[in-house]
Amino acid sequence: MPLPDAMRNAVTTPLGRQDLYAILDGYLQALADRNPAAVEWASQVHFTENNVALMVGDGAWNTATGLGDYDLRFADPLTGQVGMFGLLDESGNVSPFALRLGVNDGSVAEVEMIVVRDADEGFKLPDPKFEPKLVLNETLPVKRRVPRERMVTIANGYFDTLQLNDGAVFTRFHADCNRVENGVQTTNNPAFPLFAIAKLGCEEQMRLGNYRFDDRVRGRRFPLVDEERGLVFTMVFIDHCGRLADYRLTDGTMVQSPIRRPHSFYMLELFKIGDGAIEQIEANLITVPYHMPSPWGGWAT
Repeated sequence: MPLPDAMRNAVTTPLGRQDLYAILDGYLQALADRNPAAVEWASQVHFTENNVALMVGDGAWNTATGLGDYDLRFADPLTGQVGMFGLLDESGNVSPFALRLGVNDGSVAEVEMIVVRDADEGFKLPDPKFEPKLVLNETLPVKRRVPRERMVTIANGYFDTLQLNDGAVFTRFHADCNRVENGVQTTNNPAFPLFAIAKLGCEEQMRLGNYRFDDRVRGRRFPLVDEERGLVFTMVFIDHCGRLADYRLTDGTMVQSPIRRPHSFYMLELFKIGDGAIEQIEANLITVPYHMPSPWGGWAT
């Protein structure tokens, strides 16, 4: 009986961080050039843009005219995932985007992208800033890291806190935690004109029960955990039935829900976790049809 072929039975060596970044760079260059043929695709590819499954080469591949200089990237060599937040130029309209690539044996097998095209929505958050954030780019000392399973639990606890937010907190926050959404800081920002709550920090907002109108945080996925950097890249939907009108914060203040019609957000969100607590949050989100399902599956909660 012949011996087994050692090469056929060998375990594939995982790609390292720099290998994954090189694949990401190649993908971005191909996108800027509108040349999907330049990407090494897997034999089967799951490709979505703004939560809709598309054919490879559709969507932004038809319209990209360049990339901005915001480049927040991260990688999970254990699972072959690489992701980033950046800026996409489409004929002079610059939009923030978030991107996840799933890499299988050196080939791109999964693409999940969200492009926040405010120019098409008629609404833009005020004064967005796309600047490097040291806390998101630093490598954590080993003593400040927690196991990847605990990192996912901490990120998921944030969503549990946000869902039907009544002041109970099911995760941990650093005292100086900040959140940036579509390029705008929505915590510790008294100049933010849309919501008075923006002057408070992450935990203070949650303990007030401000987000009571978030009825469900569903489709939760945690495909990328960058253990060296303390980052968890997540995908969720936030559903609002619109029924809630006036409600009372935990300090007794009466407020009115800003969402009074059926509505859902689709969001790609990044959490920085150090010493077992959330230090920084970066998110890109868009409005999608109420209760829109995900082409990627995910938890039903």
